[in-house]
Amino acid sequence: MQSARANVGSVVAERSKPGGGRGLSAVLDHEEALGYLLVAPVVLILLGLVAYPFLYALQLSLTDRTIGNPGNFVGLDNVVNLWQNGIYRQTVRNTVVFSISSVILKLFLGFGVALLINEQFRFRKLVRSAILLPWIVPTVLSGMAWLWLFTPNFSVLNWIIVQLGWSQRGVPWLTDPAMAMVSVIIVNTWRGLPFFAITLLAGLQTIPQELYEASAIDGAGRWGRFRHVTLPLMKPILMVTLVLSIIWTFSDFQVVYALTQGGPRNSTHVLATLSYQVGVTSGRLGEGVAISLTMLPLLLLLVVVQLRNLRGSGTA
Repeated sequence: MQSARANVGSVVAERSKPGGGRGLSAVLDHEEALGYLLVAPVVLILLGLVAYPFLYALQLSLTDRTIGNPGNFVGLDNVVNLWQNGIYRQTVRNTVVFSISSVILKLFLGFGVALLINEQFRFRKLVRSAILLPWIVPTVLSGMAWLWLFTPNFSVLNWIIVQLGWSQRGVPWLTDPAMAMVSVIIVNTWRGLPFFAITLLAGLQTIPQELYEASAIDGAGRWGRFRHVTLPLMKPILMVTLVLSIIWTFSDFQVVYALTQGGPRNSTHVLATLSYQVGVTSGRLGEGVAISLTMLPLLLLLVVVQLRNLRGSGTA
């Protein structure tokens, strides 16, 4: 019995010595090493799913590779040729107009909807759930539904417009270049509005009611409470929501392709659809990847500016 206790005591003493025990136990006992160990799988996944495809795309954009032809190294010729292409320059303008218009509409309409559904009224939960429908429905299905609404021959919207006497022939939603851009902006706004509304609603519900009561005692009206209480406290959430929405809208492909495929006369081509048309449909992989990568500098600049504003509002 005494010998067994002595053996146990020697084992405990051995494990308690510095450097004693197994190497894995020593690593797990070290907080910094344990942190790196836990983060390592995520880093490996990101390297495999993000870094490698990006570096491969970057390498591909420096070649004249086509489908069935490995191509040769051409350096920055693809990028230089793009800026000499009138369709590409028009596509850049379309992308900027499409993104800015859609994001502004989603911001103001989404904020307005969030303020409305934050109030107390009957069927509030049902209304909040219904607002999510455009976001939940697959983009291709919603695009087909909007295509049915906009199609020139069987447009439900045009039938209503003609019946009301507002026009004899209806509106050329998808056949006129200007109206086609308006149409894709409308659909993108409709689809992205729930993200703004629900995200901003969550932010509104974190604002303490005591602040509104105190501002009301000080004589602030509804506009004063919104300006001096709601807006300053919502600024960080607004910044994050704007950054995400700009990135998603700038790289949007499904809505435009489902409705117009970039037409009529390239009036609704955005960088994502032009990249698909050149790289996949036409088979010019190097040029197509180069088009898609031209979105990156502008998006990086935009994200950096927004993050600086976010940090500034957080430290103010």
